[in-house]
Amino acid sequence: MGRRARDRRRQQQRQERSGDAGGGDQAGWAGGYPEIVKENELFERYYRELGIVPAGEWGAFMAALREPLPATLRITGYRSHAKEILHCLKEKYFKELQDLEVDGQKVEMPQPLSWYPEELAWHTNLSRKILRKSPQLEKFHQFLVSETECGNISRQEAVSMIPPLLLNVNPHHKILDMCAAPGSKTAQLIEMLHADMNVPFPKGFVIANDVDNKRCYLLVHQAKRLNSPCIMVVNHDASSIPNLQIDVDGRKEVLFYDRILCDVPCSGDGTMRKNIDVWKKWTTQNSLQLHGLQLRIATRGVEQLAEGGRMVYSTCSLNPIENEAVIASLLEKSQGALELADASSELPGLKRMPGITKWKVMLKDGQWFEEWKDVPSNRQTQIRPTMFPIKDEEKLKAMNLERCLRILPHHQNTGGFFVAVLIKKSPMPWNKRQPKVHQKLPQRTGDTEVTATNSDNGSECTTEEPTLAKNEESKKMQELQNSDTEQSKKEGVCGPPPSKKMKLFGFKEDPFVFLPEDDPLFLPIQKFYALDPSFPKMNLLTRTQEGKKRQLYMVSKELRNVLLNNSERMKVINTGIKVWSRNSDGEQFGCAFRLAQEGIYTLYPFIHARIINVCIEDVKILLTQENPFLSKFSSETQKKVKDMAMGSIVLKYDPDPEKPDDLQCPIVLCGWQGKTSLRAFVPKNERLHYLRMMGVEVFKAKRKEEESESKTAEEVQHRLAQTEEGMDVEDKEHDLVTKMEAEIGEESSHSPVESSAMEVENKIEDLDQSSKNANSHVSQENNDTDTSNVKD
Repeated sequence: MGRRARDRRRQQQRQERSGDAGGGDQAGWAGGYPEIVKENELFERYYRELGIVPAGEWGAFMAALREPLPATLRITGYRSHAKEILHCLKEKYFKELQDLEVDGQKVEMPQPLSWYPEELAWHTNLSRKILRKSPQLEKFHQFLVSETECGNISRQEAVSMIPPLLLNVNPHHKILDMCAAPGSKTAQLIEMLHADMNVPFPKGFVIANDVDNKRCYLLVHQAKRLNSPCIMVVNHDASSIPNLQIDVDGRKEVLFYDRILCDVPCSGDGTMRKNIDVWKKWTTQNSLQLHGLQLRIATRGVEQLAEGGRMVYSTCSLNPIENEAVIASLLEKSQGALELADASSELPGLKRMPGITKWKVMLKDGQWFEEWKDVPSNRQTQIRPTMFPIKDEEKLKAMNLERCLRILPHHQNTGGFFVAVLIKKSPMPWNKRQPKVHQKLPQRTGDTEVTATNSDNGSECTTEEPTLAKNEESKKMQELQNSDTEQSKKEGVCGPPPSKKMKLFGFKEDPFVFLPEDDPLFLPIQKFYALDPSFPKMNLLTRTQEGKKRQLYMVSKELRNVLLNNSERMKVINTGIKVWSRNSDGEQFGCAFRLAQEGIYTLYPFIHARIINVCIEDVKILLTQENPFLSKFSSETQKKVKDMAMGSIVLKYDPDPEKPDDLQCPIVLCGWQGKTSLRAFVPKNERLHYLRMMGVEVFKAKRKEEESESKTAEEVQHRLAQTEEGMDVEDKEHDLVTKMEAEIGEESSHSPVESSAMEVENKIEDLDQSSKNANSHVSQENNDTDTSNVKD
């Protein structure tokens, strides 16, 4: 189907939807699923029997499940301008929702979630469908979409925000997110690492894992919005995720995590309010099939948890087979190594129910079993002993299963959810011996080698038998196998693991190549930007071993350690933030690399040259005009630019406390100084964000967008076909600037036509579109609506 045909089809679908919208209140507020009946007799029978809902509340529970889930949003907490966004929401967008009616329903004013810190999470009675489709809410919806793309807001379900909060993350913690996609909880964890914005490289990091290769790219898309050098996305089966090594003072030690988020795949019956088809698909069979996987993932998690560390296990299911049964089995086989933490005093304001201690198992045909001994042999592959509650009353009491948290939909107008917080007190019983991946440090005692241990992790010393000839032979073989790996490590190359050790799926990833200390590439960069001697240049990496290096990325020192020591063990999908991009014209100005906006907040503390402090009026000019002449700027800015050579620059705005009506958060922008002009290299949504914070109206009606889309679609495709493959949006913007300056030449006396914010948005639309096409495998995942094995 051609582009024009697709456009016509979309237009017809819009007209049909708008025609349906007038069909009454129910059509608008039912979320667009009138054909699905929200009834499931087996569901009601099962949960009534288990008694998960307090007496007298069953009607309210079922009524809540049949209502659409309210829209919730979370303001990114670590950003310095979080307060500005909150102020903008309260004073502008929320006030515009007052006394508004949509499809005959009064829109309630958004309210902060009472249990979320600092009023950084809000909910409204609007469903996601109403937000997307209602013309009255178009402005508010555009704001949410744009700020989400910038990473300033996350549209995340309320209960999904709970697990990261209960992890109690500090900036020095090493964190593993075992089943991370699509990434909303991962984003929360990254924010917590960057609680202190004055520290560009926290000592902690997040390793975000997912078994689905395609969903890993969605995870990358989410994490990239936060521009952190402390996040790594990997692709493994969480139930067998490998042990990683790190170098500690020249010794190889196993990496144990301080915090682990174990948000496992589940049947998702707590998500019925947003995943409507769960109503017709729900059976107890889903839970029975997932229980084993959930237990294996949780077990692997606690194995990799450091002593004293905290793991949060969570599901969006109400079924005890997926919840308390997994936790009870884990506690039982831990033999006292684990305990359930009492989280009753955490998150005050959150209404929760205690975990249950008694439950039964039911097959999809309605047959009940109270004990494992009652299960016939032909059913013992479906039902396992770990699915039943512990019969020993003393053991059961010692487990404190009531410390688990159950969130019911009707208590605070949310989805259903389960959370358990586990603390590791000692090594797991089956992990008393030293893990195999520890490097052995031989200490001769007669004919015996003593293996050194990691005392921090409570591992016990073990002794090996006297070395035999066959052991020597296997050792030599191992050395031969590892020679290539060691050579790559010396060269700073971290590629994907060999296919012999792991079966790989999905895209083949480029290697991660760290810049050598004596790389001639770095010297001009260091000189041009007058980088501080403390700049960690060893943390710079590229994604190519041969040819010109187009982009330079940066990771934290701790992630560099992980990468260099584990390239043969794990498949890394993405890590690092882009800090410099090669510029075709840069060499003539003294540096072949220009600054990248996504990494500027990390780089800025180390840059001592090419910084221009600008006032708020200058910032507005930079963000609303495509290529403003120097004469447009304040006299102070013109003086600073006068003696500065052409090339990449930093534009810094510092708020004036004496002008409280002006923007009260600092802004750092990447820019380019031309012969006669000065411009900012800032992505479209980030431009709109800063303009909103400064009170500039940036709303553009959808109708105008749709009209312009059909006219410019073919033109955009033609331009993209001529564009060099892989060139990023900022490179294209720069080429546009260079071309314009060449045309203008010395005719600076001609006054250019001033562009409005809306014209800027239109001009960079094509450039923004090319960026989206370059990441089409990411955006495609946003349309994935598969609800099997649901995760938030």
